[in-house]
Amino acid sequence: MGKNKFHDGPGPSQRQLRVGELIRRALSDVLARGDVHDPDLNRMSITVGEVRTSPDLKIATAYVLPLGGEGQEEVVALLARNKGELRRIIGKKLALKFAPDLRFQLDETFDRMDETREMLGREEVRRDTRKTDAEERGAE
Repeated sequence: MGKNKFHDGPGPSQRQLRVGELIRRALSDVLARGDVHDPDLNRMSITVGEVRTSPDLKIATAYVLPLGGEGQEEVVALLARNKGELRRIIGKKLALKFAPDLRFQLDETFDRMDETREMLGREEVRRDTRKTDAEERGAE
């Protein structure tokens, strides 16, 4: 097996990013339409923030969060319970050679954004990030 001469970095390849985004859109569409035959899952509004795929595209990890943030563990359990049906639907929608095994995790980026916003709002941080008069004169 030859080495990929177009991707040497530690991050995901363009192919992984493209397939992950396709899966994210398809999964969001399926969940929004209620195409799954599970009434418990269909009654919930779920945000799919990101999908990361393994380098061989056999595993796709979807980062999900229920709208409003309530019932997070329940959402992950419901999605895991219906992952076979979701995999089949996404495989048909995307016409992939192999439908990846789906895994679900809570999307914590929203929590981190709130923490970052809170940290940047603190007086001691704002004071440190403001330019002093001497720095402003030196930049002119």
